[in-house]
Amino acid sequence: MTQGSDAILARMMSLHPKIIDLTLDRVWRLLAALDHPERQMPPVIHAAGTNGKGSTLAMLRAGYEGAGKTVHAYTSPHLARFHERIRVAGKLIDEDALSAVLDECWQRNGGESITYFEITTCAAYLAFSRSAADVALIETGLGGRLDATNVFDTPALTVITPISLDHQQYLGETLAEIAGEKAGILKRGVPCVVGPQPDEAMQVIEARAARLGAPLLAHGQHWQVWEERGRLVFQDENGLLDLPLPNLPGAHQIENAGAALAALRHLALGPEACEAAVTRADWPARMQRLTEGPLPALVPQAELWLDGGHNPAAGAALARHLGGLPKRPTHLICGMLNTKDIAGYLRPLADHADRLIALSIPGEANTLPAGETARVAASVGMVSQVADSVEDALQRIASDTPEARILICGSLYLAGDVLRKQGG
Repeated sequence: MTQGSDAILARMMSLHPKIIDLTLDRVWRLLAALDHPERQMPPVIHAAGTNGKGSTLAMLRAGYEGAGKTVHAYTSPHLARFHERIRVAGKLIDEDALSAVLDECWQRNGGESITYFEITTCAAYLAFSRSAADVALIETGLGGRLDATNVFDTPALTVITPISLDHQQYLGETLAEIAGEKAGILKRGVPCVVGPQPDEAMQVIEARAARLGAPLLAHGQHWQVWEERGRLVFQDENGLLDLPLPNLPGAHQIENAGAALAALRHLALGPEACEAAVTRADWPARMQRLTEGPLPALVPQAELWLDGGHNPAAGAALARHLGGLPKRPTHLICGMLNTKDIAGYLRPLADHADRLIALSIPGEANTLPAGETARVAASVGMVSQVADSVEDALQRIASDTPEARILICGSLYLAGDVLRKQGG
């Protein structure tokens, strides 16, 4: 009898001593043992980038579904439950199906060394190969060139969202080095939609695309997107689109929407798909408003938000969004991993926050201690305090600033903890 997915996933953590070990050898070995499910999938759109790839894929999914198409989607990390990573024909994979493909991968792997992400990626491809769909949307886990998802010879399209500094210990210390890893998803002759990039990153992408004969559809060259009079305006060689603003909040989502629209237009999906992409996308913990459940109940007069961004570019995007909102006392509840550029993330937010309350992320071995987060916050000019839990922080804010704007932020792992508390 197949064990539950949680038990199998726990066993899979023991198959390799490292969580991250970038190479494709182990993935190719297991995919061969599974009779190459990646070759039996529907057309693939493969996305890489530092920020925005999840939101862009969420808009692509909404666009395809708005056009009546069926979509597989693979994203990471999950927030509350592993099942969120694998969406089969439009629906989150159910427990029985997940347990079955995980167990099959475990058996076929035969105890060989393989990372958790590698074996679970193979499980996703196995699930996708056994169910019909019009497209499979695949998000890289880390980087691109050696990422476990990078096994498709001829995807229908690739997408590179904005590149910035993150995961330098794995991808390189400069934007050019990181761009080289992300551009590893480019394939010979396969078009690539490119979001806004620093010049240093764009030069690397353009050079690799030229070597591979991969046509680029680049922001600023082949398409433009902007906000005008409360609407989103998109322009490419096929003309103008006048659409509602994205339902995902934040100025940065306009650029993500632009990449999704460029992809949908290139793939000849119609106006229904383009409108659905910006109006129907769902992507939790990206400036997500929390209005119901146990945590909002602790601050009934406040405006409560959740965001999982965790690098300097994400901090800058959040700051832009907060700066555009109506004035209101703003308090951050922040927990971060010890591998991140904490000061780089917090510095742009300093002008928009009246106070930061620091947390250690519950159950996370790599959490930055709350006291250290508070110290860094103070060093960039924030009033900072420490709390034992999200609930403790919320109650403190409710007692002294009941009508505050509260943003829980700093980590997808903290966001996942919050969503589990909310019953997500």
